[in-house]
Amino acid sequence: MKKVTVRDERDGSDRRHLEAYLDETGNLHIDGQDLGPSTSIVSGDGEYEWRVIIKGDDLRRLLGLLGAKADANILDVLGSGDRAGDLEALIRDSDIHVERTSWSG
Repeated sequence: MKKVTVRDERDGSDRRHLEAYLDETGNLHIDGQDLGPSTSIVSGDGEYEWRVIIKGDDLRRLLGLLGAKADANILDVLGSGDRAGDLEALIRDSDIHVERTSWSG
């Protein structure tokens, strides 16, 4: 299974990591892990993990939001880093249905 790193940032003792992959049915999984003191608003132990799943039928719409061609490979687009910074806001502000899960300590 191909996974791409969408973001891997460090700022002092904070780290933000985001990766994406397609499951066997064509759904997009975006998995995030934030570590460090900046997670204190949601986590008592400095770690916050989350996952967003977008159905394969909605990937063309996501590609459009990202400014990519409708037939582009979503993993190539996300792995290019061109729009990773605002990916979360684009998804949140869109009408694309997502499954969200999160975990914090």
